[in-house]
Amino acid sequence: MAHSRKATLTAYLFLTPAMVLLLAFAFWPVGFGSYIAFTQYNLIDAPVWVGLENFRELFDDELFIGSLKNSALYLIVVPVIQVLAILLAVLVNNNLPGIKFFRAAYYLPVVTTVSVIGIIWNFMYNDDGALNAILRWLHLINEPIGFLTDDRIALFAVMFVTIWRGLGWYMVLYLAGLQAISADVYEAATLDGANAWQKFWRITVPLLLPTILLCSIMSMLAAVKAFEEVQIMTQGGPFQSTYTALYYAYEFGIKSLNFGRALAASLVMSVICMLLAWLNFRYLQPKNP
Repeated sequence: MAHSRKATLTAYLFLTPAMVLLLAFAFWPVGFGSYIAFTQYNLIDAPVWVGLENFRELFDDELFIGSLKNSALYLIVVPVIQVLAILLAVLVNNNLPGIKFFRAAYYLPVVTTVSVIGIIWNFMYNDDGALNAILRWLHLINEPIGFLTDDRIALFAVMFVTIWRGLGWYMVLYLAGLQAISADVYEAATLDGANAWQKFWRITVPLLLPTILLCSIMSMLAAVKAFEEVQIMTQGGPFQSTYTALYYAYEFGIKSLNFGRALAASLVMSVICMLLAWLNFRYLQPKNP
């Protein structure tokens, strides 16, 4: 019994530094931020309790409703990036000539800072940039397309950058999942006469479900919390068409010092994120036989 208590105490001692850091940089900010969401606070004066007033103002604000719609629309990137990542992982899982270079090339955007990515794609999307130049050369357009200046397509242009930036990360995760599947399973299926399509749907996809669940949750939460690409590429424009819910919180919190409204928006998004995570676990978690 004494040995057991000593082992337990030793374990807690090792956990203490991590728990202190979590308390200081995770639990306390979440708790204090949740409290501020119910107050009027401008960083200078003491918080004043206003109850649900910030939430009422939020849902009366057309800009916030539009931001929520944009965040919901941003979820389009989730199935696109997951399907492309799985297909790329299947491709790079083969011993093809130059496959190591191919893997590195697709992973390069993951390790490139988002500021550099934003500058590159701003240049690509410019009226005199590479994309418009290519489309002109192919005689597909006569006038340049305002990828980031046309409010009808600006959000989709930003979403494409998100897909391009994250594709390599999810490809690596799926590649790890593929390499964990025993080759014996595929050999047995081949002996039973299964073709490549049947092996993919009957073996690869079911055995990849834990990885699909992980990647789906990560990409879905990243999509509804999209901020960096918007901040660097459009600053919410044109005509506030690329405002996302998190960018809305940034505008009210950092720029306007209306921290009550900003944290109320953040709390709403936190609830939405938890709901999305629950839905993923509900419908994608592998069932025990």
